[in-house]
Amino acid sequence: MSQAPTRVEHDLLGDRAVPAKAYYGIHTLRALENFPITGTSISIYPDLVRALACVKQAAALANNPLGLLADGKARAIVRACEELREGELLDQFVVDVVQGGAGTSTNMNANEVIANRALELLGHRRGEYQHLHPVEDVNMSQSTNDVYPTAVKVALHFVIDRLGASMRELRLAFSAKAQEFTDVLKMGRTQLQDAVPMTLGQEFTTYAVMLEEDEERLKEAALLITEINLGATAIGTGINAHPDYAAMVRQRLADITGIPLVTASNLVEATQDAGAFVQLSGVLKRIAVKLSKVCNDLRLLSSGPRAGLVEINLPPVQAGSSIMPGKVNPVIPEVVNQIAFEVIGNDVTVSFAAEAGQLQLNAFEPIIAHSLFKSLTHLRNGCDTLRERCVRGITANRERMAQTVRNSIGLVTALNPYIGYSAASEVAREALATGRTVYELVLEKKLLTKEELDKILQPEALTRAGVQLPPEPPRSKKIES
Repeated sequence: MSQAPTRVEHDLLGDRAVPAKAYYGIHTLRALENFPITGTSISIYPDLVRALACVKQAAALANNPLGLLADGKARAIVRACEELREGELLDQFVVDVVQGGAGTSTNMNANEVIANRALELLGHRRGEYQHLHPVEDVNMSQSTNDVYPTAVKVALHFVIDRLGASMRELRLAFSAKAQEFTDVLKMGRTQLQDAVPMTLGQEFTTYAVMLEEDEERLKEAALLITEINLGATAIGTGINAHPDYAAMVRQRLADITGIPLVTASNLVEATQDAGAFVQLSGVLKRIAVKLSKVCNDLRLLSSGPRAGLVEINLPPVQAGSSIMPGKVNPVIPEVVNQIAFEVIGNDVTVSFAAEAGQLQLNAFEPIIAHSLFKSLTHLRNGCDTLRERCVRGITANRERMAQTVRNSIGLVTALNPYIGYSAASEVAREALATGRTVYELVLEKKLLTKEELDKILQPEALTRAGVQLPPEPPRSKKIES
């Protein structure tokens, strides 16, 4: 059996045979051998590949007018980058998402793919680097240490925008349900015990408000990653770059991406600091925790169908058991719960990786990037799934909730201002002991008239502030046995 054709490439360690059809080169080949860690290549994150292409294109567009990169080479590099941004050659980004070297393997993978595609555009064969070189031309004025974190930040912006849009749509879905349930009276609960009445609409409104708050926190975190260190080169001193390069490449990159990027005021600090990634990860954890809490509520409120709360119905999406016929489980909230657990774990990883940076560079940004991309992508998918497969189809068991309100001991709290705490406590105790309702006991003991009681227990009075109190301070009323 004949072997596939190869080409020979050279690096500081010697010569290696690279598959002739590959757009990547010897540096990428060594990374493939060195990091068989997850089995998942960086191509799983097309936004990162797209961002790398944006950075390399911006660099070429800056180096050319500075007189450092010839016109023909610049045009070929720019065209190759444009193709990558359009999604071509994604399968050539093959290095593992978890890698040593602070992202050098990812940067070299990009340099080699762009160089070999640019060579083809110039009429040369892949690997003929004497005409256009991956390091000397594609990586001109750059280091992994400014390219990689900049590309990660650009890619994160792309993904953050999509998560924000998904959160907004989920919020609107909860708001629509809140409006639909605005007249549905139910019992609120604290510590899983009866508290005071509220509406189901009020309950669902809180979910919308929680999401809206986190949308704002996400926007704030996104602002922090508009600061980049491109132009810093190795450690922030800008060695091997033209004095005007940093400002020019930042402007070119902002034009390409549409992101209002700014160059860090201190590039040495910016090259070693991973604080913006920690902040973003913390916001993602916050979103995950609150989404998980909402899903816990949905599972509890829909528990049943006979022995649980049974206040709402989640849309059935699949059979729930291989042994119990007819069982349907809340699988959509459950999967969002699991996404939250993962995001919380990812935040721990980001925290440790950021803390482990040493001196002028953090070598662990690949695992930071991998963790953040997973969190963002899975949260977005979770929001979309929760909206489409669950929230939009929720229905209310109105009579069940009305019956719960009528039978609840918690109603007595609304009577405190009218009959006094002592009398209210005695009514609650007797209702609990006998199984009778607060309503009938208050009438029987002549603590209030039926007209007074009905007015006090109107839904609008029970669920809003501003109940009209008696003209005199409340006093404990004598309970008639």
